[in-house]
Amino acid sequence: MTRILPLLALAAGLAPAAALAQEPAKPGEQTKPAEQSKPAEPQAYETQIRNNKGDTIGTLKLRDGANTLVARVTIQPGGLPPGWHGMHFHAVGDCSDTEKFEKSKAHVNHDQSKHGLLNPDGPDEGDLPNLFAGQDGSANAEVSSETPLTGEGGLKDGDGSALIIHANEDDHASQPIGGAGARIGCAVIK
Repeated sequence: MTRILPLLALAAGLAPAAALAQEPAKPGEQTKPAEQSKPAEPQAYETQIRNNKGDTIGTLKLRDGANTLVARVTIQPGGLPPGWHGMHFHAVGDCSDTEKFEKSKAHVNHDQSKHGLLNPDGPDEGDLPNLFAGQDGSANAEVSSETPLTGEGGLKDGDGSALIIHANEDDHASQPIGGAGARIGCAVIK
């Protein structure tokens, strides 16, 4: 009977799993497939990205799904110097010291991994791909991360976190930040 059921289900236009989930029919009644659960809606968060003068230069939009976090970075024209820029999640959601953004502390790194997407002993939880700003200083990127928005080890923990954009590109290997240099953009995540 087990081998026949999938064939009967296909003949009836049902997926085999749906056929198995049907309740037995009573005489004179039609069967209904069991309710299929819908995936949970991703949690969303949006915040402004500010430069070292405290001016808004763009937005950070985060969507947290079941298996990954998606971060969309949008920088307006004139927001960044043209070229590649390192980008990381930092451990504290504080961008109040606009001159250097040092209150955001080091990278999110609960398991003490080494820095670098290309490092065999890494990456740490804050590591992200580089961001490229065009000649007009604008940038658009969408990247994913295994670091969740909420829950244990999430970006929105007790002291929050920050997205930091650096002056230089990250080489994804050298310590501690891949040569990414000064912090020139910051977005609070709380």
